[in-house]
Order: sequence, then C-alpha cells, then structure tokens
Amino acid sequence: MTDPATRVSGRDPETGQNRTIVIQDGRITDIVPGGDDDGLWLSLGLFDLQLNGFAGCDLNGRPDLRTVRGLVTAVHNSGVSRFAPTLITASHDAIIDALRAIAQARDSDPFLKHAMPFVHVEGPHIAPEDGPRGAHPAEHVRPPSLDEFDAWQAACGNLVGLVTLSPHWPETDAYVRGLHARGVRVALGHTSAAPDQISAAVAAGAMLSTHLGNGIAATLPRHPNPIWSQLAEDGLWASFIADGHHLPRETFKAMLRAKGLERSILVSDAAALAGCTPGIYDAPIGGKVELKANGRLEVVGTSFLAGAAVSLVFGVATARRMAGLTLAEALRLATVNPRLPFNLPALTVGAPADLLRFHLGEDGSLAPETVYVAGRPYRCNS
Repeated sequence: MTDPATRVSGRDPETGQNRTIVIQDGRITDIVPGGDDDGLWLSLGLFDLQLNGFAGCDLNGRPDLRTVRGLVTAVHNSGVSRFAPTLITASHDAIIDALRAIAQARDSDPFLKHAMPFVHVEGPHIAPEDGPRGAHPAEHVRPPSLDEFDAWQAACGNLVGLVTLSPHWPETDAYVRGLHARGVRVALGHTSAAPDQISAAVAAGAMLSTHLGNGIAATLPRHPNPIWSQLAEDGLWASFIADGHHLPRETFKAMLRAKGLERSILVSDAAALAGCTPGIYDAPIGGKVELKANGRLEVVGTSFLAGAAVSLVFGVATARRMAGLTLAEALRLATVNPRLPFNLPALTVGAPADLLRFHLGEDGSLAPETVYVAGRPYRCNS
C-alpha cells in the first residue's frame, strides 16, 4: 500500500528562494520551486559522523537497547537526521557488548536502522601517551588486530563502517589494507605519528583525519608535526569540532582553507553530557569531568577536553561564524560532505527524505523546528 504524498516547504540555503520537497513512502519523489513561505529554511538532514552520546544517553557505558533507543530520539530532537554511533577505546568485551546493543536496536525498528547506518569505532588503537590519547583510558589502548576487528563485525552483523587509529603502530599497514579490503573506512586520529607513518597509512587506504587539531600533544615541534602532515595529505578528508572550544577561530579557519570545503566535515563529538546541566560528573569518557556553563567539557584537574557537549546544529552556526562561511557552505559540511565518503545519497529524487526545517536567527543561530528521518517527522527541542 502506498502512503499519501507529503509536501514540505522552506527556503533553499543555496538560493534563499522557497522550494517544496514531495515525500512518499519515505523517499523524495519531487523537488519543485515555490510553496508556502513561513520564514523557515529547508535543507538536507544533518549527518553526524562522530557521536558518543547525548542528553544522558551514553554509548560508552555498557549501553542496553533502551539506552540506544533513547539516544536516537535525543539526537533527532536536537536536529540531526542520521549519525554514526561512536565507541571509544575500551576493553574488548565492552566494545563487543556495545556493538551488540546497537545492532539489536537497529533490528528492532527500520527507522533506527536508517538513523544509524554504521558504527564508528574511535580506538582502541591510538597513541598511548598523555596528550594525543586525550580522555581515552590508557589501560585499554592496544595495537590493531584484524582478528579483533573480525570479532567486532561478527558481534554486530558487519556494522562497523569507520575505525579511527593512530598510524604509529607497526601493524598499521596490514590493518588498514585489511579494513579497506573489507569495505571499511579508516581514519587517523589521537596520534603522535611521524610524517612517513601518516603517508604510509594514506597509501594503504586511510581517508580521513578525525577531529583534526584535537587528540594531539599540547606542545608540538614547529615542523614537521602530525597536523601539518595531515593537512598536506590530499588523500585525507578532515573532520572538525566547531564548538568554539576544541579549535580557536583562527585555527579552524586556517585548517578549513588548507583542506578545502570539498574535503571538510563537521562533527559534534558529543558526549552523553551534551545538553545536560553544568557541573562535575563521573563519566565513562574521561572519568571525573566538568561541564562548564559555556559548554566546555574537560577532565577535572587538567586542560584536556573530554569530548564535546553541544549539538551538530550548534556546530554549523559556530563554524559559519568562525570561518565566515555562507549558510549553504556551513550546512554542506554537516549534510552532503559526511555522506560522500560513505556513498550515502544526498538531496535528490529517489533518496531517503532526510530533511531539516529550521529558523535562522539574526545572530546566525539555527533553531531546528522539524527533522525528517526517511520521511518521518520529529519535532525538535529548540
């Protein structure tokens, strides 16, 4: 049975003109100019490539089915259509348990399956030293192993689609080639690797720098260093956390110019405390952490960040302000660009109807009104 068509209108961020998107059976069947103009904007839905938790729902604390379902709802309410649930460095058993919980949630509801197309495992094969390791637990850092990766995939039905590692490990080349042969993307991050190690990983198939400029030593040589090496690698895309805390304005703007808008991606890197009340918490990521009133989340007693505590929608507006981007350019970094390396369809006839209708404030802020996930509308908390 075919569902009746739904028409959604809003201003096109590219042109500022109104357009109407026709949805039927969860897919876009037509995109036409015009339609009712209530002052709201309409874009492709946001896709978050790195999200550890939100609104108290934590993927890195032995999640169960209820936790994963609650997380998906919270993410939709924040204005995001799709995301890659992200697991950080942990014991083998903890990663396996989390993967199984995510797989169980996806199998329980086709909309959850659509919302979480794959899993991002950030670690455990990262730099072990303080600084580049960030808030990841040192006791669980270990070398890459294809046997361990295959165990992950066996536990979740081949859901892992992205793995972040440091390329300093002797096993890196074989591991990256092995994942590439399995159709899995590899990113570099939380690293102190030398330039030749970074180049070798790219030659083996690595394609992304994870939150470039973060997960790295506080003090670096002027040159060479891992930031310059990754910026110079034309084969690497780069993701950035544009929350105003992870990267200063000048740094973000310069990195974005070096990498180019066509190879840059915005991520939230949101932790479970995103959207929560400021205070000191015990968290699986970072242990004792403090969420400050300005949204900065850091490990207590250090200057190290423990993830981020704002939504990707906030990041789009912040990136626009910090780098002087147009609305369309900023949205591209969080909508089209995260989908391209994973061959996920964008805003075109026949694609899933993943959309965002939002208010645009005079200060450039974005206030989500409705997010669409495969045609299903969710009212947002603005």
